[in-house]
Amino acid sequence: MLAVLLSLGAAIVFSLSAMAVSAVAGRIGVWQLGRWQMGIAFVLTAISSTIGGGWSTVQPWQFGLLAASAATGIMLATTTYLAAIHAAGPRVTALLFSLAAPFAVLEGWVFLGESLSTAQLGGIGLILFGIVLAILAENDPHPDDKPAKPLMVGVTLGVVTAIGQATGSLLARPAMEAGVDPFAAMAIRSGLGGVFFAAMALFPFARASHFPLGRDLRNVSLSAFFGMFLGMCLMMAALGSGDVGIVSTLTSTTPILILPMVWFATRRAPGWPAWVGAGLAVLGTALISLAA
Repeated sequence: MLAVLLSLGAAIVFSLSAMAVSAVAGRIGVWQLGRWQMGIAFVLTAISSTIGGGWSTVQPWQFGLLAASAATGIMLATTTYLAAIHAAGPRVTALLFSLAAPFAVLEGWVFLGESLSTAQLGGIGLILFGIVLAILAENDPHPDDKPAKPLMVGVTLGVVTAIGQATGSLLARPAMEAGVDPFAAMAIRSGLGGVFFAAMALFPFARASHFPLGRDLRNVSLSAFFGMFLGMCLMMAALGSGDVGIVSTLTSTTPILILPMVWFATRRAPGWPAWVGAGLAVLGTALISLAA
């Protein structure tokens, strides 16, 4: 029961993080947002790892894998994830993020020789159908949930995000299975991501036009706290006491949980294709996770 509550808590705060990112779209750039998120996440996870003595669990070979994981799962995936929310909105981005599950299964099949069961193939099909249904069948969106750019831009960014997230998880898996402290692992990944986003400030296109203040600063900080720190902490705590398949399924309910949040923010209920598509995506993720 505790693992269920922790998993659902993680899904809720992941949704809150996406809504906080959406709230600053158009005012805070992707690169600036990435710098803030990685900086806050590194400070919080580094302090937690230091208090818990987690740094001693990291060996050089594990650091190399976590660095490679950071390159795909943090530097690439975080950039495209934030850009996807800006371009397509939090609802569509949450759905596209569900593709991380089938991409992880496919990469495990290609690179690790893992088998693909009928249930997993069916799960992949449900996720794809749910995403297509929700994106193509939804019409007349509320202005607050309307894509800021052509929808195909957001879809492409979301797909790249899912591939980067799946690859990052695949690369980090051996290190985590060898016993690396989760807080230390997150500190390494977010620290390297912070260095990357800070270095991007050398280029004019990635520099901030202004410092976030007031409500924007609050939303940026909340997005980092909920998404990069609290959500991951809750998910790891759930994995410590629950089945991996169940935890993965429950934490992937973000596409459904985010719908009432969009409803509350826009004062308009999402159409039935959004609900059905989100439900199919979560069901597909459940088939993939529980059949693993």
